[in-house]
Parts: sequence; structure tokens; C-alpha cells
Amino acid sequence: MKVLLVGVHHPELVRGGAQQICYELFKGLQARPEIEPVLLAAVDPTFRALYKSGARITGFDGREGEFLYLGRDYDYTWHKVSNPQLLEAYSEFLEIVRPDVVHFHHFMLLGLDLLTLTRRVLPRAKILFTFHEFMSICAADGQMVRTFDRSLCTRASPVRCHQCFPDRGPEEFFVREMWFKRHLSVVDAFTTPSRFMIERYSAWGLDAAKIHHVTNGQPDYSRGAPPAEKRAKRNRFGFFGQLVDNKGVWLLLQAVRQLRAEGFSDFTVEINGDNLRFASDVRRAEIESFLADEAALPFADRRVVFNGSYDVDQLARRMARIDWCIVPSVWWEIFGLVISEAWMFGRPVIAANVGGPAERITAGQDGLLFEVADAGALARTIRRAATEKGLWDRLAKGIQPPANQEVMVDAFLALYGMDFKGSPLIGVQE
Repeated sequence: MKVLLVGVHHPELVRGGAQQICYELFKGLQARPEIEPVLLAAVDPTFRALYKSGARITGFDGREGEFLYLGRDYDYTWHKVSNPQLLEAYSEFLEIVRPDVVHFHHFMLLGLDLLTLTRRVLPRAKILFTFHEFMSICAADGQMVRTFDRSLCTRASPVRCHQCFPDRGPEEFFVREMWFKRHLSVVDAFTTPSRFMIERYSAWGLDAAKIHHVTNGQPDYSRGAPPAEKRAKRNRFGFFGQLVDNKGVWLLLQAVRQLRAEGFSDFTVEINGDNLRFASDVRRAEIESFLADEAALPFADRRVVFNGSYDVDQLARRMARIDWCIVPSVWWEIFGLVISEAWMFGRPVIAANVGGPAERITAGQDGLLFEVADAGALARTIRRAATEKGLWDRLAKGIQPPANQEVMVDAFLALYGMDFKGSPLIGVQE
């Protein structure tokens, strides 16, 4: 079976959960002798050196089966490419590869119309789509966070979306929904890494019977790492991830300020991450100002350490320095790969009480939950974690190993082999 995986970015160029899982699946399929996987990852013109004159699709770093889709002229409002040469190059690529399965992990930088184009070029191929956020439903970067007050949104409608974008009329969002559903109608099966997403997408209008829960799986990065060392205090906290608005590192820094103001300083926080350039101007300035002020303090007074970006092979060293992993996301965090990574190393997780973290973490058993976007609630939880005797040991004992890469690969292979003809999706013509 030949499987084409299509996604946004290559994880070695831009870190992120969607591209990481797409690549983990690609590597897992490579280990199966009966499968021939091919990866096509979209990039944008900021990677100017990768663009060659006349090239539309190119190999990546001389690696077998890995290709880059050199996106250009992308319309972020309607999620389509206006460059006909890119569409021609993609059609030719499909004709050359001739995959049995085309598994999309995103449409950004690629274009929604690649779904219907794939169906036209390969009418017998199975098409799968994995949702890693709510971009099909939500024009606000797929986060379902209302732009005017940053509250969480539970459903989309033309009027509600117009409230987030007052310069765009309700009629535009009505057409947007039709546009998305038309292209998604050619998909044979959808998958989500968290179960709560199924309800959201079915409420939006997709057939729930065609949406499958497939958990994200990763290799065990902790192999060979010693267990957490015994310490009298469990007051070391770590943030791992992207330094963008929705991941909430700014909320963590606000919680640190509040703890200091209350006179509590018996803790340290290590920040590990990158992509601050993708944060909003306001949040980027806030984070940069805090870190600059922290670095100017005498070493003994510093409570926050910024370690910068990291690769998975650095996780063992960085996890060894902390007791708790904090996931302060302020949106419907879909899954939280960092939760899995923390659990690999036996570290309890402190996370916001919505979305994937709320689904995965059992509060008081393997982690702690706090009220989303509430810096005070996070500060109180940090203080509790740092001071309550026996809490860390009890939670660490309750951690179960997360799903590994093999579990995920097996689940997707089962879907690749499924016959979908008996139950078409909305809009599919038999």
C-alpha cells in the first residue's frame, strides 16, 4: 500500500503538534514493510533559500520519500492557492506517486481545493483528513476563541463569526461554511486526536459516523533516562512548547508575578520553547520584557529561566531538572503532546481545565487542573504543588504510559484498509 501524507510545515523547519504527528506517522509507516509512505509538507516563502526558480515541489534534504510543497500566493481568508502552476505541479505529483491513500493533516499553505483536486486525479484513492484544530469551523485561526473578549467559543454561526470580524458580513461566513463543506465532502473519513472534537465537528454538520478518534502517539523519548531523583521539595516547574499566544506562557509569567507579590518565592520555572516571532505584538513584548527583567536580577532572585528551543533528544536533560510540567493553554488545546512527553518521564502535569488536557488528565490522580485563562488559579495551583507534602508522589504513581507510535500507526492502518463506500459523507455522490 502506498500512502501519501500531506501536511503543513516540516517539523525540522517549524515546530508544532500537527507537523510533528504527521512526521511521526510517516516514520512509523516507514518501519512497516508492507507500506510505502511519502511525505509532502508545505512551506511558505519565508524559507526563501529553499525556493528554486521554476520549482513547485522539491525533495527535502536528500531524504527518501520526503518532499516540500513550495507554497506561494496563498489566500488565508479562503484557504486556497491562486497560483495555477502549483495546482498543476500537485496534480503531476499525484500522477507520479499514484498513492492508494492520501492522508491530509492540514490544508494551510496547501489550499482546501487540493482535496477536490485529489479526488478528481485519483477517483479510487481513499482520502482521510485529520483535524488538529478547528480551522474549518473557525476563521480566528481555528482556535474558537472570541476575538473581542478572548472567551472560549463553543459554536460557530454567521452572526457569531461576524461579531469576531465586524468588517466581514454574516453572509460571508455563510458562504465560507459552504466552501469548506464542499471540499471536505470528498473525504472518506476524518480523525481527531481527542474525543471532544467529534461533538464539535458533528454539531457543525459533518457526519459523526465518519469521524474517528485516533490518539496521537509518539516514540518513548525517555528510554534510558533514570527515574526522577528524590528531592525534599517538588517545587521545580517546566513549560515546553511554542511561545505563541494560545499556549499561554504569558499567563504563566503573570502567575509568577502574582506569587512574588504574595511573598511566595520558593519555586523555579524553566521555559523551553521557540516561535516567539509568531506571537502577537502585545504578548511578544510582554514575554520579552519579563525575561529581560528576570535576567537583570541577581542569580539568587531569579525564579524564571529561559532555556530556548529544544529537540526531542534534549527532553531527558530538561525534564530531569523539573518536577512538574505546566500546560497553561488559553484555547481548546486539542491534545497536548507535551502531556504525553511529561508522562513518559513520570512528571505530573498542571493544565487548564478544557479541551484535550481536561479529557486526558484525571485531576488528583495523575495531574492537576486549573481554571482556563485564570492567572490567579494557576498561581494557587503552583503554590499547592510546591508545598503540599506527598502530592507529587501520589500523582506520579498514578501516571499511566501514554499511547506510543505503534498504537497510532496501527489505528491509522486499520482506517486505511476500511471500506467506506457503505456510508457516504455529506455531499458525496455515489
